Amino acid sequence: MPAPEAERKPSRRRRILVVGAVAAAVVLAVVLVWFEPQKLFIDERVDEAFPVAASSGDGAERSGGTTEPAGSTASTASPTTGPGTGEDPGTKAPPPAPSTEPSKPTGPVTLADGEFESIDHDTSGKALVVDIGDGTKVLRLEDLATDNGPDVFVYLSAAPISAGEKALDDDFVNLGGLKGNLGSQNYEVPDDVDLDRYKTVVIWCRRFSSGFGAADLD
Repeated sequence: MPAPEAERKPSRRRRILVVGAVAAAVVLAVVLVWFEPQKLFIDERVDEAFPVAASSGDGAERSGGTTEPAGSTASTASPTTGPGTGEDPGTKAPPPAPSTEPSKPTGPVTLADGEFESIDHDTSGKALVVDIGDGTKVLRLEDLATDNGPDVFVYLSAAPISAGEKALDDDFVNLGGLKGNLGSQNYEVPDDVDLDRYKTVVIWCRRFSSGFGAADLD
């Protein structure tokens, strides 16, 4: 005997509610995983020291040096002047000529810098390209302040800010994921990057093709 109509309706409603709840849970999971809206409320601070070249430690041996057994003494004869030496005691060797080679910088040198401008998110701070003294070039972001987000990277772009947001990821070098949305951080620049061409720093969200902020380097 078929169930009365009054009994079938609650059962149908229950199934609809269960299916709706499952669908809502799936949508929520997709939003949390793909869009990661929670990152907008979580700051990640990074404070790295200013980049410097690694110094080589003193080794046990030095090039051009000599070693002697322990306990031995080395005697060195001092040159003498006077009769029989062939030298005039009144003459002295001329002082060495001063070097004409330009002195090389021993510390970090800033090659270019610029201030961040906001694009899709409020962004401030300073970007510098630094030669740390051994030929290594580093992009340093100082006092960066922007929003957090998913899939955010640091680019060196060939397009200036004035070319528009869409042009900033047409021709670029990816220096890696953004370490933090707040603070100061360093990114090594590959040796083969032409800094005369790629001279705009961009904080770029790859997932949504969105520029958070950018700085033209001068």
